[in-house]
Amino acid sequence: MAIWVVFALMTGAAVLAVLWPLSRVPATALEERVEPQFYRAQIAEIERDAARGLIPPREAEAAKTEAARRLLRATGTAGALADAMGEPALRRRRAVSAIALSVVPLLALALYGAYGSPQLPAQPLSARLAAPQQQLDFANAVARVEAHLAANPNDGRGWEVLAPVYLRAGRFDDAAKAYDAANRLLGESAPRLADYGEALVSAKDGLVPAEARAAFEKALALDPATVKASFYLAQAAEQEADSAKARSHYAEIVARSPPEAPWLPAVHERLAKLPEGEGGGSVTALPAQDREAAIRGMVEGLAARLEAGGGTVDEWSRLVRSYALLGERTKAQSALDKARQTLAANGIEREALDTVARDFKLDAVEAKR
Repeated sequence: MAIWVVFALMTGAAVLAVLWPLSRVPATALEERVEPQFYRAQIAEIERDAARGLIPPREAEAAKTEAARRLLRATGTAGALADAMGEPALRRRRAVSAIALSVVPLLALALYGAYGSPQLPAQPLSARLAAPQQQLDFANAVARVEAHLAANPNDGRGWEVLAPVYLRAGRFDDAAKAYDAANRLLGESAPRLADYGEALVSAKDGLVPAEARAAFEKALALDPATVKASFYLAQAAEQEADSAKARSHYAEIVARSPPEAPWLPAVHERLAKLPEGEGGGSVTALPAQDREAAIRGMVEGLAARLEAGGGTVDEWSRLVRSYALLGERTKAQSALDKARQTLAANGIEREALDTVARDFKLDAVEAKR
């Protein structure tokens, strides 16, 4: 509110600076404000002196001419002063001042509302100075691309450029929409489909939803060497407790990758965590009606084995994840508590269980109860 008061005072000062000179009588007119009777008396005196012979006729004529000229000028100045100082002129100046004081601010506000940006939030100078210049340039570049796409929504290349920017910035939902638009406008390709699925997985905090799985499968159909698609499909198989299918995807990645590939350590780590001899058949090959029952049977078998003889932190974590993915959050919380009791002596294992709890927000749900 204070800023508008300042703007009003500034506007008033500007209008006053313009109107003040108009309300004053010119200095030259004030200096020449002499009564006409003075010059008439001067002319009469010159005539008397000339009649008495005190002034030569030629000088008398020149003096009378000069006095007459000043008389005419004084008569005009007196009329102008009368007009300037009269009541009608005063009313006109007041009307002009009132119109200027009201119309000028309203016109300025109208122009600002039409061509300005009053909806933009405030940007304090200290915050702008504290922000890195590179960050400001990056934000401006993203804003320009977004403005371009808002005006040209069918620019597939623009969406393809913006999508990875969103992904790196953590705007996963926006990244998924951008990749989806790029696939729709430019045609589906294995890399774009894999990136689209990755954005969907990131938006779900690491879980592989059905839409992402379909995108990964399309990517592999277009290019079987798409490592990213195989990796996330392996994770999807792990989430379904289908170790055989997960191992198959990981093994395919290893077989197709060069020895110096940067993703191989992560693949080998995931392979090492897969249980041996479990999930021998692919449950995804079963009819949809029997698939959930088969998965639940494997999960219950793992739970019974862990209850009877204990297990590693990876096995307990897999059990908790499986229950959570099946929607059995009560059983997931119970398995988490049991695992913490069983593995309480090892701080590292307890930290791993806490990570699983955070991923699936189990403790948060339990606390609300």
